[in-house]
Amino acid sequence: MKKKVVLVQDNKDILDIMDQVLDEEGFDVTASLTTEPIENIEEINPDVVVIDDHIKGTKKGSKIIKELKSDPETEDISAVLTSTSEKLPEIAKESKADDYIQKPFEIDEMIEVIKKNA
Repeated sequence: MKKKVVLVQDNKDILDIMDQVLDEEGFDVTASLTTEPIENIEEINPDVVVIDDHIKGTKKGSKIIKELKSDPETEDISAVLTSTSEKLPEIAKESKADDYIQKPFEIDEMIEVIKKNA
């Protein structure tokens, strides 16, 4: 069975590249430029959520991860934070993310982090 990934990014080009690569790697990807999949997270039931810290909307990705990790229903879903911020390691730790991907990233590195956490 395919591992499920919810992918939320702020940039369509990056979203499309990540979506395509993960699809080729055999993941079942739900890709979005909005946090809509997060609102339906229990229906999607992903193995891993990959979310950018700077997404469209009122909340940052790190806050969404923090909320997922504080909810018993979703705390077991792996969460990976992506960002261009130099403070990403601290932000990820603070939000209880399982891992992070620093942008710009190498495709292989991104795949490795997601596979490790899925």
